[in-house]
Amino acid sequence: MVKNMTYDEIILRMILLVRDGKRKEFRDLIDELQPYDMASIFKEMPEKHYSRFLSFLTVEDITDMIQELEQEYQLVVFNKVGKDKGIQIVNKMDNDDLVQLLEEVDPELKKQFLSSMEDEESKAVQTLMNYPPETAGRIMTNRFVWINKHYTVMDAVTKLKSFAELAESINYLYVINDKKQLVGVVSYRDLILGEATDTIADLMYERVISIHAKEDQEEVAKLIERYDFLAIPVVEEDNVLVGIVTVDDVIDIVIQEANEDYEKFAASGKSIDFDTKAFVASYRRLPWLILLLFIGLISGSIISVFEETLNKVVALAFFMPMIAGMTGNTGTQSLAVVVRGLIQNDLDKKVVTKLILRELSVGLMIGVICGILITLIALFWQGNPLLGLVVGSSLLLTLIIGTMAGTVIPLILHKLNIDPAIASGPLITTVNDILSLLIYFGIATAFLNQLL
Repeated sequence: MVKNMTYDEIILRMILLVRDGKRKEFRDLIDELQPYDMASIFKEMPEKHYSRFLSFLTVEDITDMIQELEQEYQLVVFNKVGKDKGIQIVNKMDNDDLVQLLEEVDPELKKQFLSSMEDEESKAVQTLMNYPPETAGRIMTNRFVWINKHYTVMDAVTKLKSFAELAESINYLYVINDKKQLVGVVSYRDLILGEATDTIADLMYERVISIHAKEDQEEVAKLIERYDFLAIPVVEEDNVLVGIVTVDDVIDIVIQEANEDYEKFAASGKSIDFDTKAFVASYRRLPWLILLLFIGLISGSIISVFEETLNKVVALAFFMPMIAGMTGNTGTQSLAVVVRGLIQNDLDKKVVTKLILRELSVGLMIGVICGILITLIALFWQGNPLLGLVVGSSLLLTLIIGTMAGTVIPLILHKLNIDPAIASGPLITTVNDILSLLIYFGIATAFLNQLL
């Protein structure tokens, strides 16, 4: 029914069905939509229709949809559905999604949400909120199925059926002992292939990959990517199982971390999107730009120091932007490679040495090729072989140095436990500008008499 309909057509159809009280037709339409589609339609719908639209949805529909909405729209939904329905939605929401919502609301509203929940759910959410931000414990859910290793396959299937609706993921069943310690894992596939009388102890894998609740969320993403898991168990001290992190949460983490790194990489500070006001966007960008402005003044000071050289050989000015630009570009490329690699790899001395030598080789090869090319250009353009040699050798050295700066600086910051993405493109570019001008004019000054 909705296969060939646009969002606008679906919205209009829904409004008409709600207006005419045609709940069955409305239900048929909703059943063909995914939660993400419902959320997108809700955001596009005129605000005056919010209440009536929500009144035609079940608590389960709204719970699924609200977890796909941004916080501002989530609060709109809660305001429109009323207290009783809102309490039911809160109790059915995945605890990790509810934690994200409560992180952003004011303390009074947070208190109201928690007090309105069932005691068990409220305690579970508060437990998650006690973990530091951006850790495995903060993003995990406690809605998972655990079994005892003494269970039979039949026992496990029976429990799985009982809790399947509440569990966020049923791909794995985690095996614990009497002390709630994680001792094994059984996949849904293992249960299907096993005999009803087989014991879980005979089917389970005892080598379980898990992560500590206080480990950084990026480590969770690395483990799931490395082992192709759909979920990973989260443990506390003594290997006590406390929750799981599912792959859909990891995708959110990857997007979040990528956005944060890009913001730092671009030196734009906190998040700036299409809806950010001009004053706020300016305020967030200014600190970095003002810092780079003062650093950039050093470049001007370098040029003034070599003013005599520039006056005597005016042709040097033609190649200044190219020297500085190429050095900044190669440094930014190396920086991007290193920052991405730090996310995917565990560093040790061997890996770091290999990376530095590789980037040194890259800088050397790029420098030689670009140096020869610009030497020939300078020779035929200006008709001065020595000028070509000065420009070419300067470019060779600056490209090597630029590549190494873009490689070594983020590695040093990583070693100092500082986010390497903070070594942003504009900063690397500005530093490389200074180095490239020093090298360029230094070599030119050394050969000044021969250039005249």
